[in-house]
Amino acid sequence: MPQAKAYRAALLHCLADPREVGIEQSHEYFEDGLLVVEDGKIARIGAAADLLPTLAADTEVVEYRDALITPGFIDTHIHYPQVGVIGSYGAQLLDWLETYTFPNEGRFSDMAHAREQADLFLGELLRNGTTTALVFGTVHKQSVDAFFEAAEKLNLRMIAGKVLMDRNAPDFLTDTAESGYADSKELIERWHGKGRLHYAVTPRFAPTSTPEQLTLAGKLFAEFPGLYMHTHISENKQEVEWVKELFPERKGYLDVYEHHGLIGARSVFAHGIHLCDDECKRLGETGSAVAFCPTSNLFLGSGLFDLAKVEGFGVRVGLGTDVGGGTSFSQLQSLNEAYKVLQLQGQKLDAFKALYLATLGGARALYLDDRIGNLQPGKDADFVVLDYKATPLIDYRLSQATTLQEKLFALMILGDDRAVKETYAAGVSVHRKA
Repeated sequence: MPQAKAYRAALLHCLADPREVGIEQSHEYFEDGLLVVEDGKIARIGAAADLLPTLAADTEVVEYRDALITPGFIDTHIHYPQVGVIGSYGAQLLDWLETYTFPNEGRFSDMAHAREQADLFLGELLRNGTTTALVFGTVHKQSVDAFFEAAEKLNLRMIAGKVLMDRNAPDFLTDTAESGYADSKELIERWHGKGRLHYAVTPRFAPTSTPEQLTLAGKLFAEFPGLYMHTHISENKQEVEWVKELFPERKGYLDVYEHHGLIGARSVFAHGIHLCDDECKRLGETGSAVAFCPTSNLFLGSGLFDLAKVEGFGVRVGLGTDVGGGTSFSQLQSLNEAYKVLQLQGQKLDAFKALYLATLGGARALYLDDRIGNLQPGKDADFVVLDYKATPLIDYRLSQATTLQEKLFALMILGDDRAVKETYAAGVSVHRKA
C-alpha cells in the first residue's frame, strides 16, 4: 500500500464555473484543511480536524502556516522558444514576429540550446505555480524532443508540438507540408501518451501554412486519438485582413481551420479577440476552446478580449500567458491584467471566476478536467502553496481583508512568483521558494 503524505493549510479549489452555478456553489474552502496524497494522486481533502484522526500513525504531515493551497495553475497558451524575447520593445504582432520572434526561434536548431531553454522555461513555469501548459515549440523537431525530455524528468502533465510553417517565414524556419507531417508523426509516436505528456498538432497560424500543409495537419489531427490542435486566431486586425487575402475562398478566419479539419474537441485557439458572432457560435458548437491572453494582448496592442461574448456562445475558455508576447509567467499577473481588460469593457472578474479560469476552466478547455484542475480525490496531485506573507504589502493588505473573496482578489492583484511558496507535481515538490 503506497505511503500517504498530508499537507495542512487553508485549501481552496473550484468545483464548477461560477457563471453556471453561482459563486457559493462554485468552490470548496477549508480554512484549516488537510490534503492527503497517495501515489501521486489526491486521496482525500477536508477539514484538518476531521481527517487528522483518521491518518495512520506514521503519516508525515507537512504544515504550512499563513498559506493557501490551490490546484496548480494551467497555462493554455505559451511559447517556450520566446523566453529570450520577452519584454522586447515597440512592435505589434506581425512586426514583432519578424523583428524578434523568428530570429530567436532560429537558434533552436541547436539541440544543446533547446535543452538549455527547456530547463529554463520549465523552471519559470514551476516557480510561478504553473503545473500544466499547452506549449509551442519551433519548426525544429529537436525543440520538441528537448521540451518533452525535460518535462518527462519532472513527471509533468504537459502538451506541446512542433510548429508547422511552410510559407511567409524565413527560410531557416520553414518546413514543407510533407516534412512537417512526417516529423510531427514521428514525434507523436515517440511522445504522445508517454507518462503525463500529450502532443499538439501545431500550425503557427493560417498565414504561415499553405492549404496543402493545413490539409495534412487536419489528417494528422484525425489520425491519432487524443491529440490536441494548437494555433492562433483573430489576434490582430491586420492579421485578420491578411487571412482574407490569402484564403479568399473561405468565409473567414475560423472557416480556414474548419475546412481543413482543425476544429473540435481539444482544439485550442489562442487570442480570439476579433472573432465574429458566427465564429464564436461555431467554436461553441464544436467544443473548441479559446485561450485568453491578457498580458500579451495589452503589450502588443492587439485589443480587448470579450469574455462575456465568447462564453455566451458556450465556448470553453482557458487562461494563457503567451510568453514572450506576454510579459509574465505568473497566472496571478495574467488575472491582474484580465481584470483590467474586462473592466475597460464594463465587465467584472470576481476572484472565484478568476481562480476558475486559471485552474478548472483551463483543465476543461484542455479536456483534462478528469485528471487535473481541482483537488478532488482521484485527480493528479498537482498543487501550489501560496504565501500570505510573500511581501510586506501582501501581508499588510491581507490582514485588512474580511472575506475570502477579498483576500483572494488582493492576492491576485498584488501577487506574482514571490507569492508561490512551493509547487507540487504528481505529489512531488518541483519548486520551493528559497
